[in-house]
Amino acid sequence: MKRFATAFALSILFLLPAQTLCGVVTKETWLRVQTKNFTLIGNAGERELRKIALRLEQFREAVAVLLDRPGHRSTNPIIVIVFKDENSFKPFKPTYLGKPSDVTGYYQSSEDTDHITLKADWYSSNPYQIIYHEYVHSLTDGKQWPTWLNEGIAEYYSTFAMSGGDKEVVIGHPIAHHVRLLRQSFLLPLETIIAVNRDSKLYNESDKKNLFYAQSWALVHYLLLGNQGNRRDQFLQFINSLTTGKNLSNAFKDAFKIDYASMDKELNDYIGRNFYRSQIIRLDQQLAYDTDLQASSLTDAEVQSYLGDLLWHIQRPEEGELYLQRALALDPELAMAHHSFGLLRVRQNRYTEAKNHLQKAIAAGSTNYLSHYYYAYSLQWEQIDSTNYISDFTGNSVIEMRAALERTRELAPDFPDLYRQLAFINLVRNENLDESVILLKRAMTLAPRREDFAFTLAQVYLRQKNNPAAREIALKLASSAEDKTTRNRALWMLEGMAKVEDRLAQINSEKKPDLHPDRAKQVSESPPPVGPGYRFEGEQARGLLVQLVCNDQGRILILKSGEREYRFHAPKNDQLFFVSYTRDVSQVITCGALNPPKPVIITYRKNQETKSEFDGVPIGVEFIKSEDGSRE
Repeated sequence: MKRFATAFALSILFLLPAQTLCGVVTKETWLRVQTKNFTLIGNAGERELRKIALRLEQFREAVAVLLDRPGHRSTNPIIVIVFKDENSFKPFKPTYLGKPSDVTGYYQSSEDTDHITLKADWYSSNPYQIIYHEYVHSLTDGKQWPTWLNEGIAEYYSTFAMSGGDKEVVIGHPIAHHVRLLRQSFLLPLETIIAVNRDSKLYNESDKKNLFYAQSWALVHYLLLGNQGNRRDQFLQFINSLTTGKNLSNAFKDAFKIDYASMDKELNDYIGRNFYRSQIIRLDQQLAYDTDLQASSLTDAEVQSYLGDLLWHIQRPEEGELYLQRALALDPELAMAHHSFGLLRVRQNRYTEAKNHLQKAIAAGSTNYLSHYYYAYSLQWEQIDSTNYISDFTGNSVIEMRAALERTRELAPDFPDLYRQLAFINLVRNENLDESVILLKRAMTLAPRREDFAFTLAQVYLRQKNNPAAREIALKLASSAEDKTTRNRALWMLEGMAKVEDRLAQINSEKKPDLHPDRAKQVSESPPPVGPGYRFEGEQARGLLVQLVCNDQGRILILKSGEREYRFHAPKNDQLFFVSYTRDVSQVITCGALNPPKPVIITYRKNQETKSEFDGVPIGVEFIKSEDGSRE
């Protein structure tokens, strides 16, 4: 099963002028059919749109019941585009190596919108199988399942059909291309299949991926239906164990009472028999899916906006932009076109343009929660420098961002990212940190697999000086995070915490002689630090960092504090931590004279040698704002 959002290196094929492409569309009647869970548009006629809408609602309700997800609603809007024939569908297919993909339908999932596209006059390949597979993923998202289980379950349910007057569900029908491949191939060991993750070659290389999907499907099929369903209850126990966080290997052995090699033999025997029966489930009552379908005509501008939105989501941004420009030329106040244009500009990191489009969408009355969320997101990224660093937000922007995110919460209270953004604003401003913990825990409840939420929570704990809680999260991410960047960030956090704690332990173990009277007076007369606060503990000096000297022996920091000059030496092998609370300083600190000098707080370990030219060994340097907000 291919996910066209990620499986293809999409290229641009149709580079006709917007007027030519749009001219074809405007000669036809396009309709919109709205259900509780889907928005369908198309030129295939109202009867066809209604039929497809009912089928999707029917599938959604049945599978949600079977997967114990009643009442589940996808966070993302789901747009279904139904083309009447191949000619109208072809310009909007994903492309691969310069040619339209040979598909009758596809499911395009993204961060903000899910698109289902298909043509109404299909005769051979069933587009619903791909659509059902991908929609199952939206229902199981958030469950802590291994990759083979996620894909095997999705394939199993992709053969969904209804019978018996909507009171019987038929699933588990054999998938011909899987059966054929399994008969022709040498099967992979079960231990190999179970170890696959989203970074594995077996999941990403097409020649290997097909066999992985086929064996994953066959394993799920066997565990549910093989040998008269003898392992079905054990399989459900296994799934429940994973959901509660149990280790995969232990959950497998506890549930099935055998090792991988023994299960491998059972699976090979099952595939060798080449007999796959279907599962018929009789429902207690007829499915109560949405049958109240509202149909309406689309304006020409709305059609251009929908199609432009689809094109840039399938990695054809130039064409998508032409459609959106055409939509706004026809209707300059069209909220949906400004919304889509704004999201496109966010993807292109053009945040000022994104903000302007989203502001217009909101002014035009957009009730799409993503208009408000990405407006706040664009305001944030406008203030982040080229090194992806943010030291603080301006007061007005904080008010706007929080207002937009609260509006997002009103429209979509189960959208997890908004809680992370609210917490991130607090983290940057070093305020409401207790509230941030609550916000992030809410986000993690809604999206347990989002590792970035967990890392942000660790950052908040670290800011609160709750090192044990921060370490617990970082250790888990460092050992098991799927995303490599998250793993590396967690490792960096653990390394930094360990070095700071080692230095503090060394400081505490040393006998501290009394300060020289003049120096004591100088330190005590220094005003308390400004900015978010200390990250380090130890002796501290506040003033202007005027120079950073680098040589083979390490680094020398020269600090001016009133009339006094401090000199600190960091040996070559010691890690020196730099933290900035002001946008005047980037994350890259270069050696030499600082022009102008930067206000800092330097935390250091005092030098015990009375004749040394240095005042101590620096532990951390915190760049701060001056008291009047200007550079000192």
